[in-house]
Amino acid sequence: MTADALIANLARRFYRHVMTLPETTEGVQLPAADVAKTYLLYLHVPFCAVLCPFCTFHRVKFMHSSAQSYFASLRQEIEMVTRDGFRFDELYVGGGTPTVLPDDLLATIELARSLHTLHAISVETNPDHLAGDGVPRLRDAGVNRLSVGVQSFDDELLGEMQRLEKYGSGAEIRERLKKSNGTFDTLNVDMIFNFPHQTEVSLRRDLDILVDDVGADQVSWYPLMTADVTQDAMQVKMGQVEYSREPQFYAIIVERMIAAGYSRNSAWCFSRRTGMADEYIVNREEYLGLGSGAFSYLNGTLFASTFSIGRYQELVGAGKTGAVRDRPLSERDQMRYYLLMRLFGGSLDCTRAETRFDGGFRRKLWPEIKALQTFGAIRTSGDTLQLTETGYYLWVTLMREFFTGINNLREQMRQQAHADDRAAPN
Repeated sequence: MTADALIANLARRFYRHVMTLPETTEGVQLPAADVAKTYLLYLHVPFCAVLCPFCTFHRVKFMHSSAQSYFASLRQEIEMVTRDGFRFDELYVGGGTPTVLPDDLLATIELARSLHTLHAISVETNPDHLAGDGVPRLRDAGVNRLSVGVQSFDDELLGEMQRLEKYGSGAEIRERLKKSNGTFDTLNVDMIFNFPHQTEVSLRRDLDILVDDVGADQVSWYPLMTADVTQDAMQVKMGQVEYSREPQFYAIIVERMIAAGYSRNSAWCFSRRTGMADEYIVNREEYLGLGSGAFSYLNGTLFASTFSIGRYQELVGAGKTGAVRDRPLSERDQMRYYLLMRLFGGSLDCTRAETRFDGGFRRKLWPEIKALQTFGAIRTSGDTLQLTETGYYLWVTLMREFFTGINNLREQMRQQAHADDRAAPN
């Protein structure tokens, strides 16, 4: 067994342990806000026009009336946690497709800005929403970063993803991206590598388009990730995933992006200049997620909000947040999470880690740190742990397993939501 496979297997068992969050019907209480802190606010908008077969995020088919009432509940939830003392300085809006109802999205952003001093706002969207007046309206609303889910410019792959008809061809998408360039501080393009039928030729063509034609400010290259229970269904629609190709594809991506002048914000995010990135978990240890399907990490505890839209609105209507699951992490598990997230960004400041954990960080995590050094994944520079090139790919596999663990939890919550919706009175 290779080093990355061994460590990924160990990580898989750890994530399975950490991602066991029992659900309550009455909801769970969030911890009191620390008035000395500002937090990152994540808002989840689960509606999508197309439900991509590879996507395991919480998403539901878009219907105008239900999405409109959902946004109203989301704004109510923002007001609720603000009254509870939470203060936010960054906002990320993800999904789903947050831009399905532009007017409601803008009203939600406006509310958040009226209540909090936000120095950075990031919004996700799909390529078809780059047309019309949506992009300038987002810019005028204070959005600093727009993240566009492209996945590939290969029409055959787009067809397999069931995105071709709705979102346009690769050629159409690249033209929309070029027209949107320069509108925001950061225009990010989300891509996926290691699709079953993706070839090296196709991957290199995608890289050429991004670097030479579109000139994207930032590109996030995600390895294909699924949930255990959805692999069979995805295999039917898209084919069998070959993980043996993943390191080769990742090496091609790194070589091309670095040669083109991009730097790594994380193991899979590449930027031409400093700016926001999807991986806010690298720099923000604590964050509050609102909306159906959102996750939070506060005071060493993981929280998850219900996947049932109806249940979410009932909870908010009763003056509660949508959180229905929680799991306090042990101190050692908190340290492991800290190690995972900081090194995902490329380096970890040991002095800050020791301060954060009252001097016990390196002593209690020495087996993990020693193993990473033995496998050549990290090196020490002064009081900083840094990923080596070997370590960067290892972290791709670790984060893939981390998100697979989250995806498995999402699938459990999705099944619970279906059961709740079936049991709800008509």
